[in-house]
Amino acid sequence: MSLPIAFHPAYEATLPEGHRFPMRKYGRLAEILVARGLVPNGFVRPEPAGADLLSAAHDRAYVEAVLALDVPRAVERNIGLPVGEAVVARSRASVGGTLLAARLALAHGIAGSTAGGSHHARRETGAGFCIFNDVAVAARQLHAEGTIARCLVVDCDVHQGDGTADCLSGTPDLFTLSIHAEKNYPTRKIASDRDVGLPDGVDDAGYLAVLEAHVGPLLDALRPDLVFYNAGVDPHRDDRLGRLALTDAGLLARDRFVVGAVRGRGIPFVGVIGGGYSTDIDALAGRHALVFSAMAEAA
Repeated sequence: MSLPIAFHPAYEATLPEGHRFPMRKYGRLAEILVARGLVPNGFVRPEPAGADLLSAAHDRAYVEAVLALDVPRAVERNIGLPVGEAVVARSRASVGGTLLAARLALAHGIAGSTAGGSHHARRETGAGFCIFNDVAVAARQLHAEGTIARCLVVDCDVHQGDGTADCLSGTPDLFTLSIHAEKNYPTRKIASDRDVGLPDGVDDAGYLAVLEAHVGPLLDALRPDLVFYNAGVDPHRDDRLGRLALTDAGLLARDRFVVGAVRGRGIPFVGVIGGGYSTDIDALAGRHALVFSAMAEAA
């Protein structure tokens, strides 16, 4: 079976010239996956999320303000993206992609989306390049409809998953693990169910040791029905917003470890790409492609 991968053309929105967010990485990632033969049957295309679905994890007033392109200027500044038509369409498609990938993972064992991991979006607001929290929306929707009873979010983005912790707080069956650089953004963190804050400069071996200490034992203790994996590549040593020191080989080893730990226990696995920041789009998209290679090996 080929690996189901969600992609929507809206994943890559138009930004003002010179904007610091590397939006081009989404389209380039899709091109790389095609070139590497990882989508022989084509991508699966999600339906963009509507207000009702988004309100599974977000305050309805915030959702309606975003969809009306009418968020306060202060909120837009905190998000760091222009909350216009293209960016909102991208956010809605990203949420739809993560939910579709989750449903496909439940059906086939493993699936991914070439966007997602917007883990700074909180229940009542956005922040840190994140408008809607795709993983939180998908987890809450699947839980509310009874499709899953319990899930685990393994967040390996270099930044702490404050928004996911906020959106899933009060629901112990939706468990959040965040492994991040402790001294990095956000300054004010919201406690996950388990936070592992790393010192600056952790390398490949040190990072893998942390994974070994936490991921398997949590999987065995929780026995989740589904695992969401935020495979942010900003722990890379060359990432301009990271403080860790992983190499490309270290990122691939990380991804293989998490995929193997989950699928080795027979648990459905859904991967999203999370953060990654570089002006070298080819190198950046190539790092994001690593998790899909690891997933394809397990499909």
